[in-house]
Amino acid sequence: MDYVIGIDIGTQSTKALVVDTQDAIIAQHSSAYHPDTPKPLWAEQWPSVWFDAVTECITGCVAKTKTQGIDARQIKALCVSSLYGGSGIPVDEHMEALHPCLIWMDRRATAEVDWVRDNVDVARLEAITGNGVDSYYGFTKMLWLREHRPDVWEKTRYLLPPNAFVIERLTGELAVDHSSAGNLGGVYDVGARAWSHEALKMLGIPVSMMPERLVESSEVVGGLLPQWADTLGLAANTPVVAGGVDAAVATFAAGVTQAGHHVAMIGTSMCWGYVNQSVDARHGLVSMPHVYNGKRDLYVFGGASTAGACVAWYRDQFCQAEIEAAKATPHGDPHRLLEEAASNVAAGADGVVFLPYLMGERSPVWDAHASGTFVGLNLFHTRATLYRAVLEGVAFALRHNMEAGRRGAQSLDDRLIVVGGAAHSDLWMQIIADVTGFPVLSIEQEVEAAMGAALLAALGAGLISRETAEGGWVTLVERAQPDAARQRVYDARFGVYLDLYPALKDAMHRLRDA
Repeated sequence: MDYVIGIDIGTQSTKALVVDTQDAIIAQHSSAYHPDTPKPLWAEQWPSVWFDAVTECITGCVAKTKTQGIDARQIKALCVSSLYGGSGIPVDEHMEALHPCLIWMDRRATAEVDWVRDNVDVARLEAITGNGVDSYYGFTKMLWLREHRPDVWEKTRYLLPPNAFVIERLTGELAVDHSSAGNLGGVYDVGARAWSHEALKMLGIPVSMMPERLVESSEVVGGLLPQWADTLGLAANTPVVAGGVDAAVATFAAGVTQAGHHVAMIGTSMCWGYVNQSVDARHGLVSMPHVYNGKRDLYVFGGASTAGACVAWYRDQFCQAEIEAAKATPHGDPHRLLEEAASNVAAGADGVVFLPYLMGERSPVWDAHASGTFVGLNLFHTRATLYRAVLEGVAFALRHNMEAGRRGAQSLDDRLIVVGGAAHSDLWMQIIADVTGFPVLSIEQEVEAAMGAALLAALGAGLISRETAEGGWVTLVERAQPDAARQRVYDARFGVYLDLYPALKDAMHRLRDA
């Protein structure tokens, strides 16, 4: 039997798993960490944290396979998926990191966004890249490094996505997958599937900082170097496959390979995306080549900056009683207690609406100065009311992106697949079904991007056919059907949600300025 390893570098943890070519999971390992947030709206990470987590996860997986009598030579390939690395990791000519990576969550480049709008033909930039201008995108973060870290900028040879950095260190070969390149925004020509010399010139970013080799997500970048093979317990020259941006890889894991398929990945943040062959930046979504059939297909998505992060924030700041009470339960999970209470609150959270903009907001709002808000509070409300309002607020953000996506999608299937931490919550799955009007399914295996990376590894190593890859290695299970009565409540409440941000925008900005 042959095996592959899929690795996913996430915002708060790295996960790896070993899968056989019949889709059975043989071993798993994870390593947790947190991004650095030295200032409000800043989020960064030294790449050594990611690399150490990757090696720990691979080593842990390999050790577990050995106990099952699997020889290292039976592991035929590995693939690395990663979070969207924003600016990319600035490295010198020796591939050593010069500065932390400004990750997707970082929104510090607001002045650079203004500079682009004032000095660059934005309509032309959008036409070339299929993406807009916002501090979410990597190219604005690159401009921040140029302006605020000139010493780093002068020494920078390349700007590398997290998966490309890790793969270069493991193999000595440098390449960037098309999904990671496209997600940078203003430096990639989405039509040509190449770096845009025209856009780079407009922005004043040297073409030389963009690695020349662009590859498909299922392409082998190189073989595992002997020193790392010894450390990790794998065979030297084991093929390492390029991988891609985690949201697209998780979408691929869910079997999304055709136009109209769509998936919501709800973890720390939220990404709802679909497969399309064209894109219009004016719809306010993000686009990149898909990790499967990337020469033809685009992964187009809308994203909320904070989703699960809102839930974690609310739990940690306001629910110490539930956290303590959960310690005495067999499951030890405060979310179960919170959900039990919130399930007794009627749809619409008794008139409370939550805007989940705790780190500014991405699509389709695109406002780094947007802020989170509870509206409609009175003395009747409880922690359970507000917990339900948080879950509903993220569901409204999902629907907001879906409404924007409908304007550009060729079609959308009549079901919604949800992956990520939110899929652990039956209440949240039901709220999402009721808010969006779609039946909701999730992945039974709960492995998402790591499984997608394993699938890409098997495809890249020639261990499976494209037909098998299109079918995926996961089992979908139905979680919730929309309820007509609750849909009517949420349709009315969604209208309130849409009205709140424009009404509060000026006050939000004034508070940020203060």
